Amino acid sequence: MTVLIVGGSGFLGGELVRRAAAAGRTTTATFTKGPGTVAEVTWRALDLRDPGGAEEVVAESAPRVIVDASSGGADWAVTAEGPVRLAMAAAKHGSRLVHVSSDAVFSGARVHYDESCLPDPLTPYGAAKAAAETGVRLVHPDAVIARTSLIIGDRRSTHVRAVHDLVAGTRDGVLFTDDIRCPVHVADLAAALLELADLDTTGVHHLAGADAVSRHELGVLIARRDGLDAARLPAGLRADSALPGPLDVRLDSRATRRGLRTRLRGARRFLAEGA
Repeated sequence: MTVLIVGGSGFLGGELVRRAAAAGRTTTATFTKGPGTVAEVTWRALDLRDPGGAEEVVAESAPRVIVDASSGGADWAVTAEGPVRLAMAAAKHGSRLVHVSSDAVFSGARVHYDESCLPDPLTPYGAAKAAAETGVRLVHPDAVIARTSLIIGDRRSTHVRAVHDLVAGTRDGVLFTDDIRCPVHVADLAAALLELADLDTTGVHHLAGADAVSRHELGVLIARRDGLDAARLPAGLRADSALPGPLDVRLDSRATRRGLRTRLRGARRFLAEGA
């Protein structure tokens, strides 16, 4: 199966590229600043802010499936508009599309969110992700929207780097004890996304880890895995800060997990296993 990984030079995208190439798939991957290092892959520059960029890449690579692992933060042109352009190109050329979204589309008012829950974001990033979901489903009704949570792995993960920097004292800030998410390991997430790409399924799917943990507990688990002094991690309450965003968002992934072979381990398990 020919696959196009959008955002292939990023943390999640890089794992997707490695797995797709290792499985013998004909793979094209995109980058914004520089290509990745997997030699078996065709690398293409793509700026999702370019109105014609997605159409050009999709037309030339002719993928059977596209996995959109792009990440533009709160940049509306990249995070909200870019995936819609990509979905339009995918629909035009008959490509299956798996679009990676985020638990940031939710406010936390419900705490527990399954695939039937509608977005109600609180932050510019969450709003951009929610807009992308709406636009993608409008122009490509058969697309898969795969919502996930904090993505953990080695120090390429922003969350892991933050823990190392806080312990080293090279970064200011605290890890909140009241900010709850369901972290997922990058290897589990990439495997699940590629499995979804092969299945005959559409609509919204949740791909989060099995454990709900606070940012501080997650930091402690990462520190222990990496041999760091967890006592050096500063703790605080997000409710006492001026930072916007939800407190407690727990993606319920049970419905999606039942249809997958891939295990979505909880953070307590995969970090205890040294992953």
